[in-house]
Amino acid sequence: MASPVPTGRLLACDDGGTALALARTLTAPPEDVWAHLTDPARTALWFGPWRGEPGPGATVEVRTAFEEGAGWSPLHIEACEPPRRLLVATDPAAESWRLEVLVSAGGSRTSVELRHLLPEGPVTGLGEIGPGWEYYLDMFTASFAGVPLPAFTAYYPALRGFYEELPRTGG
Repeated sequence: MASPVPTGRLLACDDGGTALALARTLTAPPEDVWAHLTDPARTALWFGPWRGEPGPGATVEVRTAFEEGAGWSPLHIEACEPPRRLLVATDPAAESWRLEVLVSAGGSRTSVELRHLLPEGPVTGLGEIGPGWEYYLDMFTASFAGVPLPAFTAYYPALRGFYEELPRTGG
């Protein structure tokens, strides 16, 4: 398989912060796309299952099914506005990440944008983070379409250089 084309870019956020943003477009209504992003049976197909009682302010547990040896980790739901916005924070005991998913419709197509909200200070680690999100978003679209899932080896280390240079080039 040829290396995928990197799609990530750095984005200035309304709060003055910066996000690594990646997007995909599907031919489906936003409600179907939202269900594939949030239903535990569907997330298990491309990311991993989750368990718990969801809702804004709640914490559920998620297990990344495609990471060797991954256990259950807390995922705090900061905002949930079906079918258009989900804002979560990963395990604060580890390196906590804030992730925002925005879903928007346009005609028969629905866009999904993942924003990895970056902490203040120098941007580091994008050489690993960017290829990982490219992989998971392509897993999302492949599982949605019912086609074979990609292999992580097509993304990393092939896309590492693009993401390591991203802060200097501005995307």
